[in-house]
Amino acid sequence: MSTHKAAKFIPNTEALMKIATWNVNSIKARLPNILEWLGDAKPDVVLLQETKTVDDGFPAMEIEDLGYNIALHGQKTYNGVAILSKFPIEDVERGLPGNDNDEQARYIEATISGNRPIRVASIYVPMGSEVGSEKFEYKLNFLDRLIKRFEKIRESGDAAVMGGDYNIAPDDSDVYDPIKLHETVLCSTVERKKLRTMMNMGYTDAFRTFNPQGHQYSWWDYRAGAWNKDNGLRIDHLLLTPAAADRLSASDIDRDPRAKEKASDHTPVWCMVDE
Repeated sequence: MSTHKAAKFIPNTEALMKIATWNVNSIKARLPNILEWLGDAKPDVVLLQETKTVDDGFPAMEIEDLGYNIALHGQKTYNGVAILSKFPIEDVERGLPGNDNDEQARYIEATISGNRPIRVASIYVPMGSEVGSEKFEYKLNFLDRLIKRFEKIRESGDAAVMGGDYNIAPDDSDVYDPIKLHETVLCSTVERKKLRTMMNMGYTDAFRTFNPQGHQYSWWDYRAGAWNKDNGLRIDHLLLTPAAADRLSASDIDRDPRAKEKASDHTPVWCMVDE
């Protein structure tokens, strides 16, 4: 197993809200791990991706028993996003604006009504298969729509946390082998430029704010012993508007779930904001 020391969640307090993002790679296949993590880590808000089930098939009862409200945008077999919250969930919007014909369940947004409301989004950016492919073009179009959404939310002045699996490593320090992966999908210049466009609107990368050193990852391929070798990429992000960044007090990656049996290939990334 990897010998890298696992990051630990900071214990919650009444003054802080813990927000995490996690691509679970099938909510049903990972349910025991997810329930264990929710019980141990006690996040207040969780942004899930790749739930891979229609809304009626989501294991709502088991998660509600842990004190969470749930908002879903599911799809059979593929994709699927969700928001879990110990606070009320209001003003839910499903689907990324800009393409009414897009049936892929990759975006859900809502307001978390704590003492100081905060807008959150769970985002599952397409992987894109390989640079130049039809799926890659869909990814770029999705990112263009996401940029417009980021701009609208930024202009609102609201506190917002835009979390999810972005399927983009921001720069070479977020990749285990930059030379090998140069200009491949997840690491191409065109993808990174679109992510940078979002960041340049004034969004803050929560993890990078508290972890300036590189080569810390959130995803490890199932193949070629990537986890044991720590051959990962940082592609899961929590991006905060200025109003949310003003409330930011901590952020890290929790590697523990990736070490479990039948683990997702992603692991949670979390941040703490003043509640």
